[in-house]
Formats: sequence, structure tokens, C-alpha cells
Amino acid sequence: MEVDLSRIHTAPLGTLPIGWNLVKLKDITIKIGSGATPRGGDRVYLLNRKNFAFIRSQNVFNRYFNSEGLVFISDEHATELQKVSVLPGDLLLNITGDGVTFSRACIVPEEILPACVNQHVSIIRPNPKICDSGYLLSYLTHPLIKTYIESFNSGGSRRSITKGHIESFLISIPPLSEQKAIAHILSSLDDKIELNQQINETLEAMARAIFKSWFVDFDPVRAKMEGRQPAGMDAATADLFPDEFEESSLGLIPKGWLYKPAETICSIGIGKTPPRKESEWFSNSYHDIRWASIRDMGGSGTFISDTKEYLVSEAITRFNVRVVPDHTVLLSFKLTIGRVAITDGEMTTNEAIAHFKLDNKIEISSEYLYLYLKAFDYNQLGSTSSIAEATNSKIIKAMPILIPDSELMKKFTNQVANIFARIKSNQKESYTLTTIRDTLLPKLMSGEIRVKEAEKIIDNLS
Repeated sequence: MEVDLSRIHTAPLGTLPIGWNLVKLKDITIKIGSGATPRGGDRVYLLNRKNFAFIRSQNVFNRYFNSEGLVFISDEHATELQKVSVLPGDLLLNITGDGVTFSRACIVPEEILPACVNQHVSIIRPNPKICDSGYLLSYLTHPLIKTYIESFNSGGSRRSITKGHIESFLISIPPLSEQKAIAHILSSLDDKIELNQQINETLEAMARAIFKSWFVDFDPVRAKMEGRQPAGMDAATADLFPDEFEESSLGLIPKGWLYKPAETICSIGIGKTPPRKESEWFSNSYHDIRWASIRDMGGSGTFISDTKEYLVSEAITRFNVRVVPDHTVLLSFKLTIGRVAITDGEMTTNEAIAHFKLDNKIEISSEYLYLYLKAFDYNQLGSTSSIAEATNSKIIKAMPILIPDSELMKKFTNQVANIFARIKSNQKESYTLTTIRDTLLPKLMSGEIRVKEAEKIIDNLS
């Protein structure tokens, strides 16, 4: 007999096939609990990887662990927190945070153990006899389940859930063997997505390294001043660099180059938010017009192609919301300053995002501007204590942009164009894989497709 999930308070993933059960999370786990902060707070953090890792919410991403910014604590402080240490197979769930970090979940990677968690992260330890960690992770990170989790929010603008909330989560659970099979299928897609992400990180690092050498450190200019051939550069490209510096308002720059206000080299527009109280202007349908937020930019990668919300066409006309062209650089400049992305197709943005539309003269390229804004020191725009509140569209329009020789700009753009094209292609593939992954789980859970069928779908992607 199937259970109709639409009649009870549960995550909306369809009806349960025969042999599946609807259970509370507390009934299939050994431990659910949040962490703590050691005495002394962040003053006790270390960078020595021989000590205990101390996991914070910024390390927990959806379906993967981010070691960037991982800190460590001494054995003595770890002893204080032994009740909040993690074990292999434990799930980590962010139980407080903003719209970006809240409710993210991953499995703790064994290579960082031993480790403890702080008070913003919950440890969920499945009972291995009845629940597979990989299956539970797939369930908790599904977009529809994330919406379900967020419905328990008790924290207002800064979101928060309690241990009691987590214990009460309703979980659709098949026999253990089927859990493992489903987890294997979905993790194989994760592996493909993660590989694309790693490749893209490497590709962007290559582009940023070239940019830094040419336009930040001015290595070719310095080499020519010393009578050397610029390393790794052909003679024709080297000839495009000057062999001396000159003073500018912002310090020494290669002779003949100059700084220009951003608004003199591109048309800078600011997005807009229709009245929130009038919900008819907003949509969740991809048939409408994409509407980018800072949160969307935070998870987009180099190119932004998907948004959480959309605007109906009537909103664009009525409120004169600017439509941002394809391959246009976006910059967040309010509250969270310095997120940069390039649009993949036309879209709109909210008022916290500026877009830099290049004109037909094209003194610079989108690729150059993207890398320039990624490397820019935004503390130049105001005091470090007030920059988040002080930055406005007038300041953004006056931002100094370094303009090199036009032929050199063409050379640079041609050199990095293939890198950006590969990044974009990989992102598109990952988006397709993510869509397949998120579509498979409810179909598997409803019995619409079986594990063997899903395995064939994955095999055909190889």
C-alpha cells in the first residue's frame, strides 16, 4: 500500500513505493547534535594540520566539503569538545546562517579527521544498519527537501533550526541495499560535477595567472627594462609591452597605459527589485526572465546561467528593469562586495548588482574586465569598516580601470578566450548533470523508475 505524502507534513517527493517507509530522522540515526566553541573563541585557532580540524559552516557546502579556510585547534581544546567530534560517515548540516550557507550539508571527508564542529554545524550520524550516509545526503540536499528544511526556520532573517526540528524531519527510506544503489548512482554524477569544477578552478587559475603577470605585476615590462626576453612569451607579443614605467594617480604603470573611470569605457547599469509585497511580479518558472541575486552569484562560478527567482515580463516593463545582455560582467556592490560573474544569456538583476555593458569601441573585453574586477582591491572604495554600507552606484561608476594598449588587449583576449569557452562548456555540462541528479531522486523514490533504469541513464552519459 502506498502512502500519499501530500496529505501529511512532509517533503514533497511523491508517493512511497511498496517496501519503503516514512520515518523520523531520529529513528534512523545514532546521534544528532550541534558543536561548540572552545574556550578562547577564534583566538585559539591554529594553522597546523597536525592538530584537530575545527569545522565551521563556511566549510560545509552542498554535497562537498570545502577545506579553504579550515582551522585547527590544539589537543587540549579538542578534549574540551570531544562530545562534538565527528566520525567517518557523519553528515554535517549547517543549522544557522544566511540564505546562502543555511541548510547546506555534506559528508565529512575522512582525510581531515580527527575533527570537531562549531555550534553552527550539526552532526548527523546515521545508524549504518538501517541508513546509508550517501542516501541520506542525497535526500537532505535535494532542492525540494532544502525548501522543506527551511520551512522549520525559527531564526528570522538569520535562519536557524533546532535539534528538535532535525529529529522530526520525515525521511522516505527504502531497504538498505536500495539506498546504497541510489547513493552510488547519484554520487557518480557528483564525481563528474566535481571533476568539472576542479578543471574549471584550474582553468580560471591559469587565466588569472596570465592576467596578474601582465597587468598587475607587469612582468614583461620589468623584463624588457632589464634587457631580458619576457619568460614564456613570443617576440611579437613582447613587442606590444612598453619598456618603461610612468607615474599615474595610482602609482607606476607601463608607459602609454592609463586609468579611466569605469563609466567612460562601458555603460554601467544597476538592477531593480519590484515591490516584494506584490508577489505577482515574481516567478519560479524558467519560462520567465532570470533575475540574479548576490546569492545566485555566490554559487554560479565564472558564468551565471541559473537563478533562484524569475521576473514575469510585465514586471520588466512596468518597473523599467534593465535586461542585461549575454556575456556581460556583473559585480555585487552592496553588503557583499566583489562577487563577479559573466552572464550566460540575457537576464536581470536586483539593485545590489551592477552590470558593465561594453560598447562597440571595446577598449577592454569581458574576459579582461572579469579578471580585473576579481583582482581589484575593493578597500580602495571606502574605509574597511564602512565599505559594505558606503559603496554606491556613483562610486562603482568612478572605479579606476587600467587600460593597456589596444593591440595588447586583443592579444590577451584571444589568448584567454579558449580558457573561458572551456569553463563555460564545463559549467553547462555540470548544470545538465545536476538537473539529471535532482530529477532522478524523486523518480526513484516514487517508483516511477527503478535503480536498473537509472544506472542505464548514467551509463549513457559516459
